[in-house]
Amino acid sequence: MRLDLTTLNLVLAIADTRSITRGAEREHLALAAASKRLSDLEARFGVQLFERRARGVEPTEAGRALVRHIRSLHANLHALESEVVEFSRGIKGHLRIVANASAISECLPPALAAFSRAHPQIRISLEEDSSAEVQAAVAEGRADVGVFVPPLLDNRLDTLAWQQGELAVMVPARHVLARRRSVRFEQLLEHDIVGLHHGAAAQELMRAEAEGAGRPLKARLSVRGFDAIAQLVEAGLGVAVMPATTAERLARLHAVKVLALAEPWARREYRLAVRRQEVLPTVVQRFVDALTQEHPAGDTA
Repeated sequence: MRLDLTTLNLVLAIADTRSITRGAEREHLALAAASKRLSDLEARFGVQLFERRARGVEPTEAGRALVRHIRSLHANLHALESEVVEFSRGIKGHLRIVANASAISECLPPALAAFSRAHPQIRISLEEDSSAEVQAAVAEGRADVGVFVPPLLDNRLDTLAWQQGELAVMVPARHVLARRRSVRFEQLLEHDIVGLHHGAAAQELMRAEAEGAGRPLKARLSVRGFDAIAQLVEAGLGVAVMPATTAERLARLHAVKVLALAEPWARREYRLAVRRQEVLPTVVQRFVDALTQEHPAGDTA
C-alpha cells in the first residue's frame, strides 16, 4: 500500500474528531472504506494508530507521531503551493519567519528591512510567538526561520548565535525604586510584576529565578505587547522587565523610569533557528547569510 494524501487526511480527521465515523464524513468517505484505509495503514506500519474506546478513538503514541508529521506535511504543501503561485506574480520566493516578542521589538525589524530592500522579489511573512513555540514552528515546517532566546528545546534544529540583548527594569516615574540607576531582581520580588503572556522567555526566566530564590513571583498582570506593559506600568499597576532598547524607546512616550537589571542573566542571546537538513532552501540560506554577515556570530548548535 502506498501512502496517499486521502489516507493521511483521514488519519488527521479521525484524530481531530476523535471518531472514525466523523472523520470519514469530514473526508467524504464511506465508513467501510475509511475503516479499511485505516486498518491497511496500521498493517503497513505494524502498529496501532488509534485506541478504540466507548466514546470514540484516541491516538496512540505512534498515532500522535504520525499526526505531527501529517501537519508538517500540510504546512509544507501549503508553502509549496503559495510559493509556486507567487512566481506568476513576479515574486521569487516566500520567507516565513517566526520570532519571539523581544526579537521583534529589539533587533529584527532593521534586519528585515535591509533584506527586503536587497531582495524585493522575496515576500516575507512574520509571526510572533514564544521562544518554545518558535522552535516548534520551525521544526515542524510551519516556518522557515526562527529567532528565539535559549534554551534550545528541539534537537531537530540547527541554530546560530546572532545578536546579544539585555533586559532592563521599567518602573513608574514616582515609584520607590525610580531614583535608583540599577536594581537586583530580588528587589523586584517585593512588587507586582507586569509581564508578557505565559510562555514568554523573559517571563519564564523570571519565574525560574524567583523559584530558585524560594520567593513567589507576583505576576499580577500579563498582556501581549510591550506598549501595553508600559501603559500599565505608567498607571502604577506594577513594574516590568523587558529588553533595554525597547524600554528606553517606550520611556520617551510614557511617564516611566528605566533601570539597569543587575543580574548575570539580564544579558541574553538571540539565536537563529532552521530545520536541520543537508541543504537549506535558497531563500532561507540568503536570509541567514544576510543576518550573519551583518552581525557575525561565534558559534552554531
